[in-house]
Amino acid sequence: MGRDLSALFDPVSVAVVGASDDPAKYGHAIAVQALRADGRRPVHLVNRRAGTVLGRTAAPSLSALGEPVDLAVVSVPAAGFEDAVDEALRCGARAIVAITAGFAETGAAGRARQHAVAERVRAAGAVMVGPNCLGIADNTTDLFLASDSFTPGGVALLSQSGNLALELQLRFRPHGLGFSRFVSLGNQADVTLVDLLADCARHEGTRAIAVYAEDFGDGRAFAEAAAEAGKPVVLLTAGRGDASARSAQSHTGALTTSADVVSAACRDAGVELVATPRELTVVLAASEGARRAAGRRVAVLTDGGGHGVIAADSVETAGLTVPELAEPTRRHLREALWEQSAVANPVDLAGMGEQDPGSYATTVAALLAAEDTDAVLMTGYFGGYAAAEGGLGGGGTALADGEREAARLIAARHRATAKPLVVQSMYPESPSCRTLAAAGIPVFAATEDAARALLATAPATARTGVTPLPAPAAPIRRTGYLETRRALEAAGLAFPAAREIHDETQLLAAAAEFTGPYVLKALHLLHKSDAGGVALNLAGPAELLTTFREMHARLGAPSYSVEAMADLTDGIELIVGVNRDPRFGPVAMVGLGGILAEALRDVAFSLAPVPADRAESLLRGLRTAALLDGVRGRPAVDVAAAAAAVETITTFAAEHPEIAEIEVNPLLVRPRGVLALDSRAVLA
Repeated sequence: MGRDLSALFDPVSVAVVGASDDPAKYGHAIAVQALRADGRRPVHLVNRRAGTVLGRTAAPSLSALGEPVDLAVVSVPAAGFEDAVDEALRCGARAIVAITAGFAETGAAGRARQHAVAERVRAAGAVMVGPNCLGIADNTTDLFLASDSFTPGGVALLSQSGNLALELQLRFRPHGLGFSRFVSLGNQADVTLVDLLADCARHEGTRAIAVYAEDFGDGRAFAEAAAEAGKPVVLLTAGRGDASARSAQSHTGALTTSADVVSAACRDAGVELVATPRELTVVLAASEGARRAAGRRVAVLTDGGGHGVIAADSVETAGLTVPELAEPTRRHLREALWEQSAVANPVDLAGMGEQDPGSYATTVAALLAAEDTDAVLMTGYFGGYAAAEGGLGGGGTALADGEREAARLIAARHRATAKPLVVQSMYPESPSCRTLAAAGIPVFAATEDAARALLATAPATARTGVTPLPAPAAPIRRTGYLETRRALEAAGLAFPAAREIHDETQLLAAAAEFTGPYVLKALHLLHKSDAGGVALNLAGPAELLTTFREMHARLGAPSYSVEAMADLTDGIELIVGVNRDPRFGPVAMVGLGGILAEALRDVAFSLAPVPADRAESLLRGLRTAALLDGVRGRPAVDVAAAAAAVETITTFAAEHPEIAEIEVNPLLVRPRGVLALDSRAVLA
């Protein structure tokens, strides 16, 4: 069930420690807001000078109140913070909102102070948000402990930025969105993003959860909590462009960025990942009605060719389709519209809307009812006829009245169907568009926003959840090529026959154990191919010996591996690797491999371990996935065996937290079975 945060969001009483009459102090803003709900619960103001604050008697300390305090907001200078928290705990506080800054964000000494305070809070059975936070609010319990007020609604915002909350407040208003809760995360010394996410998932007044986070703390736990939330979770995060391991020692490490990791975690957990506050608002507006399209087919309706073409492009760019409508649908539309209207998709009224605004409603109804559409986008001029200024005829004309009536009919039709309808209008604030918005139809000024909203309602990639980490296995102490290979073989991964050799005598003895052609590899080189330490397709012992002499003279490696050469004729080379991310733990990568892995960069990511069914989905999602099924006369390869190998490799990596990076490259997938041709691992 997670931690009990009831005292944080619905306390019996509240005290603001550091309340002030000085508008420049945060304790002033918090006190002003707290007193808005004075009738809901006792609100005490504490100022060490006593006297009055905001016209009310202030106590010099919490102890002087003479009664328990359930929640204490601490907004005092850093020097007095620990004493204020300790006094709050002695006075029975079950929750603390720590506004005071100057702790982990200042360095090691501040981090140590913060840790010590958090330990005392937990030992007392209490919870603490912050320090270095901007407060909290819960509109469902009339708890106002932030410097600003927030319009009530169904979105819980968990944010590391206070200003972002203010921007979202402005962006939400045209869409009728508001906040159930707001929490400024601060340093997360005690209560974490994961704790809050889990609590908001259980909160009846919250319909969707918006998160702005720069530091996830335990990213894997965040993904697990989001996957189990049962409500839309939308994430805006920053800093995703930096490489997660700039000193990566493998292809996997070099190809894995923070953006890849966060995207993979969000996809696995079913989280909507957005890049801007505007996009976050768009996705939440689309999610507000809880409508999901059955497929990805979008019908575009316009009364002008330009808007229709642009909208169709935007929809397809978003990853949806604008297919030609089936003949029954087109026949229905031809009967309802005039001759010059286009009915294939986009559907263009071709000026009919100027003669009869009701044609919008008729067409929307037909498209929502059509079996060959999953969602509808109406785009262009609708709203202009009834706009107070700037529309054809202006407000109050027959056209304006007709458009307003069309809006009412569209709203009624929308309520009667489960299909998503999204509108882009040149006049999003017009009376007609406000009628649509009031009915729960998302209305946007920008075409790309409307397309993104439709994507948010489309069937998502199957939410796979986050596979639990397996119990750690006995640690591996050495990760040389042969040691790694043997460990993976023991886990069930097949390799060609191989023998380690140190001199010519051992080389010839190894050659006698299995037939050629042979592969010769110089060991103890992390990137053997790059150093010229791999020779392939050596026909027999003589060529093997000659190559060994040349390679040894050039590289002087302490040992070599003689291996059977695999038949590459009908196979495809893949790369499978796992990179251990400091926030999200083991992250798997699969893609087209071989020596061109980094050049091709055709890879996909998932949190590890990766079950075989998910691995097959990742492989099928590659740009070059068609190769797996055979092209230009080549046979199809054993994708099921490749997926099973991915599961083996990623499970092994997840069982060994001491391994920072591991990869098998290439993993040769053949018409029947797979064979690992090379592997490497790096200890943390």
